[in-house]
Amino acid sequence: MMTGTPILILKEGTKRDKGKGAQSNNIAAAKAIADAVRTTLGPRGMDKMLVDSLGDVVITNDGATILKEIDIDHPAAKMIVEISKTQDDECGDGTTTAVVIAGELLKKAEELTNMNVHATIIANGFRVAADEATRALSKMSIKVSHDDDKVLRDIAKTAMTGKNIDSTEHLAKIAVKAVTAISEGSHGIRTADVDNIKVEKKYGGAISDTLLVTGIIVDKERDHPRMPTQVKNAKVALVNTAFEVKKTEVSAEIRIEDAQQLKRFINEEESMLKNMVESVKTSGANVVFSQKGIDDLAQHYLAKEGIYSVKRVKESDLKKLAKATGGKIVNSLTELSKNELGYAKLVEQKKVGTNEMTFVTGCRNPKAVSILVRGGTEHVVDEVERSLHDALKVVSVTIEDGKAVAGGGASEIELALHLKRFAATIGGREQLAIEAFAEAMEVIPRALAENAGLDGINTIIDLKKAHGGKAKNKNCGIDVFTGKVSDMTKLKILEPLRVKIQAIGSATDVATMILRIDDVIAAKHTEMPAGGMGGPGCGMGGMGGMPPMM
Repeated sequence: MMTGTPILILKEGTKRDKGKGAQSNNIAAAKAIADAVRTTLGPRGMDKMLVDSLGDVVITNDGATILKEIDIDHPAAKMIVEISKTQDDECGDGTTTAVVIAGELLKKAEELTNMNVHATIIANGFRVAADEATRALSKMSIKVSHDDDKVLRDIAKTAMTGKNIDSTEHLAKIAVKAVTAISEGSHGIRTADVDNIKVEKKYGGAISDTLLVTGIIVDKERDHPRMPTQVKNAKVALVNTAFEVKKTEVSAEIRIEDAQQLKRFINEEESMLKNMVESVKTSGANVVFSQKGIDDLAQHYLAKEGIYSVKRVKESDLKKLAKATGGKIVNSLTELSKNELGYAKLVEQKKVGTNEMTFVTGCRNPKAVSILVRGGTEHVVDEVERSLHDALKVVSVTIEDGKAVAGGGASEIELALHLKRFAATIGGREQLAIEAFAEAMEVIPRALAENAGLDGINTIIDLKKAHGGKAKNKNCGIDVFTGKVSDMTKLKILEPLRVKIQAIGSATDVATMILRIDDVIAAKHTEMPAGGMGGPGCGMGGMGGMPPMM
C-alpha cells in the first residue's frame, strides 16, 4: 500500500463525533431536555404550550405529554424521552422526576469526567448507588392497605396537585372508587388493571360534573328511533356477528326469471333476518350490542320486539361490557342463550353535550367501569383526562404494592444523606460516583423550591437539618405553599413507592448508557429524488468528492 493513501470506509456525508466531543454533545442534549421540563415540577410548576405543524395546541405540565408532543431529533435526547414513556406506562406519575434526575446525573458525571474519572467507573458507581437507593426506599416506605380509601385519596391528590385543575378532591374520590371497583385479589396478591376503566371525554359543564359510572358508557346511540330509550333490568347480549344476510364464500350468480321468484328471494332474506331477531328474543335478551353491522330491516324487527340495539361497537368496548355486565361475547346467534347474557339495572340513552350516548349502569360487581370527564373547554377536558390517568395509575400501583413514601422531596433528601454515608463504606473511585449520585438526588427538592419562588440552597440546608438533626424526621419535605419544612405524612403528601424506584432505576439506566458512548457515527439523511432511483449521489461511490476517512 502506498504511504498516505486514504482508506475509505464511511459513506460520503457521514458525520462522526469521537471521544470527549461526542460525550459532551450527548450530555448537553440530555440536560437540555431535563431543563425543558424542570419548571413543570411540583404544585407550583408552570405549564407549557405546545403547537404542532398543523397549528393544534396542547397546554399541559405533564412531563410525558410534553416530551411526546415536541419533535426531537437528537438520538441521546430521544433516549431521555423513552424514560418518560416508560415511567408513564409503569406508574403514571413521576415522568418529570425521572427526566430531571437523569439530567442531573449526567451533569454530575460530566464534572467527574473532567476530573479524569473514567466513564465506566462512574457508571458502576451509579448502579451501586441506585441499588442501595432502592433498598433504602423500601425500608423507609409506609404500608398502605388496599381498602384504606383516605390514604389512597391522598396519594391520588398528590399526583394531581401539580396539574392546574380544580376539584382535585372530587376527582381523587372518583379515581379511588374506580380502581377499587376493578381491583381483584387472589392468593394474597392484588391486581388493578386501569385498562378496565374507560374514560370518555365531553367538553361542556364544569370539572365537578365529572362522574363515575358503575358500568360502561358507549359513545353511540340506539340504532332505531322506535326502540325504547330506556330499558330497566336489562339482559344484555354481546355478539360478534352481523345481523345481515351473508354473502356466499365463492363467486355465484343468481338468475331470477320472474316476479314470483324475486318475491320468494326477498321473503327468504326477510325470513333470515327475522330468525336472527327471533334468536335474540328467545334467549331473553332485551339489549343487544353488536361489534358488526345490523341491517335496517333487522333494526326494524328489533324495534318491534322492544329490544334496544347498538351496532358497530368497538372491540375494546365489547370486552369491557362483558367484564361489567358479566355477559359472554358470542360469535354466532345460534350460541346465544340466557346463560350468555349479562345484567344491568338500567340501559338508557342520554344526551351529553351535543351527542347521544348509551349508559349501561347498575351492574352487579362490575370489573370494568367508566368515567365521564367534563370541563369548560377541550383543552381543560384533555388536561383533566391526563390528571385522572395519573391518579388512576398511582392508586392502582399502591393497591398492588401496598407501599408509599413521603412526597415533597422528603424521600430524595433522605436518600442523599443515606448515600453519602454509604459512599464512605465503598473503596476506590466508585465512592466519588456514589457521592455524585447522592448530590443529584437533591435536584428534586431544589426544583420544587425554585418553582415555588423559594431559595433552593436555603431549602436544601433546612431539609438536611430536619433529616439529620436531633429530630431526624425522615418524612420532612418542603411545603411549597408556606415555604416551610414540614412532615409530609401530616400534610398527607404521599407517593407510591414504585414511582420513586422506577424513576431512579430508569434515570440511572439511561444516564449510564449515554455516559458510556464515546463515538457517534451518524449517516447522512438522504431523500429519494423526484425522478426515482437515479440522481446525484446514488449508486456506487457517488460523484461528490472524497468520502470521509476512518
